[in-house]
Order: sequence, then structure tokens, then C-alpha cells
Amino acid sequence: MPTATMLDQATTMIEKAWGQPIEVLEVLAVRRPCEDPLLRSAMHTRTALVISDNSVAVHKDRLHAMTRPGYVPAFYELDRLTDSAVDLRVAHSESHAYLQAIRRVVEAREAAAPAARAPVDRLTQAAVARSGRTSSAPGQVPDPPAPSAVVGPPAPGAGPRR
Repeated sequence: MPTATMLDQATTMIEKAWGQPIEVLEVLAVRRPCEDPLLRSAMHTRTALVISDNSVAVHKDRLHAMTRPGYVPAFYELDRLTDSAVDLRVAHSESHAYLQAIRRVVEAREAAAPAARAPVDRLTQAAVARSGRTSSAPGQVPDPPAPSAVVGPPAPGAGPRR
């Protein structure tokens, strides 16, 4: 069974973090870039990872072709063999760096989520404190306001205080 490539890992990580398929997220990142800059960053990094992942595949295929069983590379092919091995290591390192970058963007999104809700929570708490009542559940009709104190003549039997 083939192992998951770094591109597969990045795709899974992004889909899990944003809760939508990658095709939908690609469209969102292009059409509404200002709404979620972290998504846009993750998608740009994923695009670079796609290129790097393709490069890894090409260099692997080239190395497998030059090192297949029964094949003896000619003397002039040794430089090509060495260059392909170096290029494979570089492409693999780039892919790993892109995967780490996507992981950091996802972590930043998760860390920012509670911070983004915190001002709303504080405003709600302040509004509740000002009103002196607890908030009602969404969709419920709030209780009618309490009657205010009546200002007028004193009730009979209540004489002036001295």
C-alpha cells in the first residue's frame, strides 16, 4: 500500500482545519482573499507544494530508471545519477518545508479562533452586566422590562417625613 505523500498530508490537514473539500477552498481563496488570509496563505503554500511534489516524483523516476536491476550506468551517466540524487534531496527538503509552513498556518488559525471570539464574548458580558440581567437563548423573547418607579404624590396615609 503506497504511503501518503506530503501533498496528501497537506491536503488532509487543510480540509480538516477549514472543514470543506480542497476544491471549494481553492475557489474561496481566490474569490474572497480578504475574508480569510490564512486560507489564502495555506493555499498558496499548497500550490508550491504541488510543484515540489511533482519534482520529487520526476527525480525519483529518473533515479529508478538509472538504477534499475541489470542496468549498468555508463561512466558519463555517473554525473547525471549524482545530480538527480542531489535534486531529489533538495525537492524533498522543499516539500517538507512547505508542509511545515502549512502546519504552522493551520496552528495559527486554531490559535486565532478563540482570540477572534473573545471580543464578542466580552461585549456580550458587558451588555448583560449593563442590563443587570442574564442573556436569553437565541430565538427566545426577552422578558418585559420591569416597571419603573412612579413619581407623583405620596400614597394616602403616608405623611411628610420630618
